[in-house]
Amino acid sequence: MPFITTTDDVEIFYKDWGTGSPVVFSHGWPLNADAWDRQMMAVVDAGFRAVAHDRRGHGRSTQTADGNDMDHYADDLAAVLDALDLTDVVLVGHSTGGGEVAHYLARHGSARVRKAVLVGAVPPLMVRTDDNPEGTPIEVFDGIREGVRTDRAQYYRELAVPFFGANREGAQVSQGALDQFWRLSMQAGLKPAYDCIAQFSEVDYTADLRKIDVPVLVAHGDDDQIVPIAAAGLRSAQIIADATLKVYPGASHGIVGAYEDEFTKDLVGWIG
Repeated sequence: MPFITTTDDVEIFYKDWGTGSPVVFSHGWPLNADAWDRQMMAVVDAGFRAVAHDRRGHGRSTQTADGNDMDHYADDLAAVLDALDLTDVVLVGHSTGGGEVAHYLARHGSARVRKAVLVGAVPPLMVRTDDNPEGTPIEVFDGIREGVRTDRAQYYRELAVPFFGANREGAQVSQGALDQFWRLSMQAGLKPAYDCIAQFSEVDYTADLRKIDVPVLVAHGDDDQIVPIAAAGLRSAQIIADATLKVYPGASHGIVGAYEDEFTKDLVGWIG
């Protein structure tokens, strides 16, 4: 399997499909690059190159005890782009991966990047504070930590339901999609998955968003039960200098069903 070794000796697994201008995908928590397979296939079919990596501690990458933080995640993304010498890149980040994309652009600049996509992404800040009253209470994230620490297998099985909006009346989410969420989640190491919770919930990406100097598609479902749109997509679109906002009515956090079909079409159009 293809791996890139980082400066702190972590092996990052990556998938590299097709040829042409590259589109690089960063996945959500606690999944891995396989979550992007349908979008990667659509990108390749449209004549582009699709690259996706497993975040450190997740999937096939090294299960790290230390360095499970956004600085390292952004540096790992940089290591992938540098090792493959990718230029004219479109970065695509879902959920925590959106924080990774934003932090990469602020920390490493946009010399290799021409556009970005943040879909259901966690920036600018998920947790509720005095300055972020529409955020999610810290007790919710403490509950996530407790669920992951005590019985992550059962917790991930239960999390898949609101993730894909399967608890909504009329929802049509296959059992296979729910099972796949659980399968990918269980490939993440316990400690790196646990550490990552603080990174997607309590890190403030506002300053990162202000530094982004490439066009960004901000895509978000307005029934996202995991990363509510009011404190995330809507605010990010206001902060980013060159943002295009696309709201998907009734769409969940997980990219699935009719939402997935529409987003994938929008993605291919955006990178074209």
